[in-house]
Amino acid sequence: MKTLLFEIGTEEIPAGYIRPALDFLARTVAARLKENRIDAGDITTYGTPRRLTVMVKNVALSQKAETTEVTGPPESVGYDADGTPKMPAIKFAEKVGIEVAQIEIKETKKGRYLCASVAEEVKASAEVLSDILPELIHKLPFPKAMRWADLSVTFARPVQNIVALLGEAVIPFAFGKVESGKASFGHRFMNPGPVVIEDPDTYLETLEKVSVIADFAARRVMVKSQVTEAAKEAGGFLLPDEELFDTVTNLIEYPVVVAGTFDEAFLAVPDEVLITSMREHQKYFAVVDEAGKLKNAFLVVNNTRVKDLSLVRRGHEKVLRARLADAKFFFDQDLKESPDTWVERLKGVLFQAKLGTVHDKAGRIKGLAEALAEAAGVSSDAVKNTTRAAELCKADLVSHMVVEFTKLQGVMGRVYAERAGEEASVAAAIQEHYKPLYSGAELPQTSEGALLALADKLDTLCGCFAAGLIPTGGADPYALRRQAIGIAQIMVQRGYSFPLRPILEKGVIAYAERIDVNVDETVSAITDFIRGRIDHLLFEEGYAKDVVASVTTVGINVVPDIWMRVKALSELKENADFEAVAAAFKRVVNIIKKAELSDGLSVDAALFEHESEKELVSAFTATRIEVEAALKNGGYSKALSAVAGLRPFVDRFFEDVMVMAEDQKVRANRLAILSGIAGLFNDIADFSKLSA
Repeated sequence: MKTLLFEIGTEEIPAGYIRPALDFLARTVAARLKENRIDAGDITTYGTPRRLTVMVKNVALSQKAETTEVTGPPESVGYDADGTPKMPAIKFAEKVGIEVAQIEIKETKKGRYLCASVAEEVKASAEVLSDILPELIHKLPFPKAMRWADLSVTFARPVQNIVALLGEAVIPFAFGKVESGKASFGHRFMNPGPVVIEDPDTYLETLEKVSVIADFAARRVMVKSQVTEAAKEAGGFLLPDEELFDTVTNLIEYPVVVAGTFDEAFLAVPDEVLITSMREHQKYFAVVDEAGKLKNAFLVVNNTRVKDLSLVRRGHEKVLRARLADAKFFFDQDLKESPDTWVERLKGVLFQAKLGTVHDKAGRIKGLAEALAEAAGVSSDAVKNTTRAAELCKADLVSHMVVEFTKLQGVMGRVYAERAGEEASVAAAIQEHYKPLYSGAELPQTSEGALLALADKLDTLCGCFAAGLIPTGGADPYALRRQAIGIAQIMVQRGYSFPLRPILEKGVIAYAERIDVNVDETVSAITDFIRGRIDHLLFEEGYAKDVVASVTTVGINVVPDIWMRVKALSELKENADFEAVAAAFKRVVNIIKKAELSDGLSVDAALFEHESEKELVSAFTATRIEVEAALKNGGYSKALSAVAGLRPFVDRFFEDVMVMAEDQKVRANRLAILSGIAGLFNDIADFSKLSA
């Protein structure tokens, strides 16, 4: 067993390319080793802007021996009656590489067939890897790849060196004009030039001696520790930014932190603007005081240790001064106008060719927001503030600041609304209506923000489905999956128990003048789509797939109830006799589904032929009262427990009677009994979907 080391040395790769490339390397190396019958141990990746590396421990030195049994033609086809091989047997032997005498005859379900045991060729792992590794370089996916010199190969950036070792031995191959070997490179400025990797197990230590911290996790810890300490020395605290830590770590090979300051006059600009300007353009960390207020200080992580840090600091301060001056200019220009004036300009901003302008969208959002607010039963002030926020929620999209920093959409809307004297809840809702930004992210904290966020997301869903812009496979250009997840999360968090379908109908109808749309079909398609996202959320929370399917299949119209129903059914499934309960009610449901019952069926006691029929109807009558009382208060667990109590009566019924009796009246009567029982839980779960 030896360690495999594979390093692709390059010019500086963009930070966002590195992690996906390393994940691909780890995943693909594991798969290719397995496909080629090469046993291997743990796989680790390392990466910097100038290298992508994968290391595999305990790699076998040769492929694992394997014998495959190959089946040929029937014996009657391969041999004469006296056992003399015919041409099909001879050709079969040639095909699998054996002598005719080595063919075996095996008895199968179809009869006697020619068989042969074929030993797969066993190659040295180094020989196999010399084919696998260059293939990986060619297949590494990047958002953009480039060519260089007169070469036909492509990569994210020009490849400078390749280290490919199995133990201390080089795995020979070439990519373009670069041949594999033992030579890596040190830090571009502090230790330029090649460095020989004699042993894969000393890779990290060897590079560290030439000022390269190849381990991303270790480098990130160094960055975080240094900037945190530098923030304290600057008289404040580091503003946490995990995403920026990841980005900066992938921009450097050796961290050197420098602290700088900017003119306090810039602090008149909102913190969000200054932080975004520093973060997006310069990758600088912000420093705050104990109250979380921004200080006129910043931290930058350089890639080189220099003698005169003050010179470096002055350079960064000069660059940042220009950036912040631009930001202040944009902010001051925006304050000369009110958000209401920007609303009119939205008529010139296209939302989507089939769906109209952003101004059109804002109008639809306002209508939906008002309907949602009334359905949620909020106060009249909340209704007024929600609709006002809807009028202004997209206005900041035409502001100078958001045009420059698109990530500040909503944030600047809140700031400008506050400056214009709008109600606090109106301003907050404008920022919150974009939330959650992803599954699991922060949800709107105000009632107005939650309602406005729902209106915005529902309008996008309704419009895209009406226009046929439905996600397919991995393509989801309008982030409809995220919108649907956000709708579900907000409704559950806020406990909105109003029906979803009427709101969807209103949303789709709003597009009727623009798009020829079948409202019922479109609403049903949107409902199915949201159901899929709800299923996904419930799976992530650890609920069983059969439980989720049994609940969401019967309906998702009242979203918070879905979680209560899933929880109740999951609890019932934990009971020792659940399998018997599930089996009994699955049988009830399946019979009802197959029977194709007509409407208006009723139970006639005069048609009972067995005592078990009478007992079941009596128990059902009492249980129905209990279930209806429980469901009025959302007591799904209590309702399901009551239904489960019917199981002995159902079992006895099935033992004593034949449901599909020859007498049509008796048959209809028994089906009516089962239909009533199914009706007890058909708004809670479909027992036929349960796996046990």
